[in-house]
Amino acid sequence: MPTLDPIRVTVWSEFRHEKKNPKVAEIYPLGMHETIADFLRTQEDMTVRTAYLDQPEHGLTEKVLDETDVLIWWGHMAHGEVADEVAERARTRVLEGMGLVALHSAHYSKIFKGLMGSTCSLKWREATDKERLWNIFPSHPITQGIGEFIEIPAEEMYSEPFGIPTPDELLFISWFTGGEVFRSGATWQRGHGRVFYFRPGHETYPTYHHADVQRVIINGVRWARQTVRIGDDCPCAAPLEPLPADPDSDDRPTVGFK
Repeated sequence: MPTLDPIRVTVWSEFRHEKKNPKVAEIYPLGMHETIADFLRTQEDMTVRTAYLDQPEHGLTEKVLDETDVLIWWGHMAHGEVADEVAERARTRVLEGMGLVALHSAHYSKIFKGLMGSTCSLKWREATDKERLWNIFPSHPITQGIGEFIEIPAEEMYSEPFGIPTPDELLFISWFTGGEVFRSGATWQRGHGRVFYFRPGHETYPTYHHADVQRVIINGVRWARQTVRIGDDCPCAAPLEPLPADPDSDDRPTVGFK
């Protein structure tokens, strides 16, 4: 069997909290994007690069996106600082076939909201909640290697109603100590690309060091990998068969007409 080329992954984050909050810097000293990239780099079928907000074009130049099969996006405090043209460039690449894995507060990012076409709003609370993510689709490729649930000792709470379109597939439902529930893992097809939203990952908790969270993201990358790239084209198509004469055309045959 032919060997597939490595999945080209770009991990994007704002890289702002880590520079302003000592607690976040202690958990993610090189940035959340580098923590995520590190465990992805242990996978033989992936090549991984990182990008962040304060780089030119936010690190997402046309060349970078051309060389990306799956884009992982983490954002929180600076959604509005992402240039519209860069967000649209990334959204277009998803429609062409690039995969998107949107993590935690990326639910409010320009790229995710643009692909969903909805508010993507929710309720939240940063406190002492435990999160239990129930695996409700254990046969799905993204949930492979995960048991009945993932338990995270402390996480930010997200609660329904979640302003997303009905998912194509719902994989995880979260329960929190305060009693709330949330659709925490969901997939959609958008154009030729696949989108996976995965909820856990608030910056003040060590969530991306959790082995099961890492496993879901690894599986999500493999599921979302680009398999085609088909650009948006709107050509005038020539007929495959001869067409009958158009009665409204000046070039129509005159026989039979008065």
